[in-house]
Amino acid sequence: MSSGHGEARQVGWKPTKTDLAAAVSLTVPDVIATGLRVLFCGINPGLYTAAIGHHFGRPGNRFWPVLHASGFTPRLFSPWDEQELLPLGLGITNVVARTTATAAELTPEELREGGAILHTKVNHFAPRVLAVLGVGAYRSAFRVPKAQMGPQPESIGSTQVWVLPNPSGLNANYQRDALTAMFAELRETVQDR
Repeated sequence: MSSGHGEARQVGWKPTKTDLAAAVSLTVPDVIATGLRVLFCGINPGLYTAAIGHHFGRPGNRFWPVLHASGFTPRLFSPWDEQELLPLGLGITNVVARTTATAAELTPEELREGGAILHTKVNHFAPRVLAVLGVGAYRSAFRVPKAQMGPQPESIGSTQVWVLPNPSGLNANYQRDALTAMFAELRETVQDR
């Protein structure tokens, strides 16, 4: 398995089945800097995301529309606009760097290992808030089996930890309005800090 990053593709490029099959060997670089307001943390890159080389890239993923609807971005960004998050004090990383077709392919050990790596990353970059997008991944990665959505009692150094629903279109437990409300609650909290 290659540890190389996928080639960031041009706006609107759509991967073929061959591109998707090859994406399993790719990773997607973090969008990160020191002192962010919020570091959003996905579970791991999916095949489509890795193929295009941009976070939350699969059509149908609700991350970008919800980010805008909740007031984090001044307009609707696309995956190709991810670097425009940094001047807004926002960033993106993942619990696990390995690309899979679904997050269910990750082992509990990978999630715990990813949690340790994420802990180190958060200590280094010191965002105000780490927002983990997926309660199951958070529970496994940080060994907090009863964690619920919202702000967590645990912090990482000075970084407050929040858990929000996974915005994947596959997550039918949360409709767009509910996702937007939860993201907006985080935005309002961060503005008050």
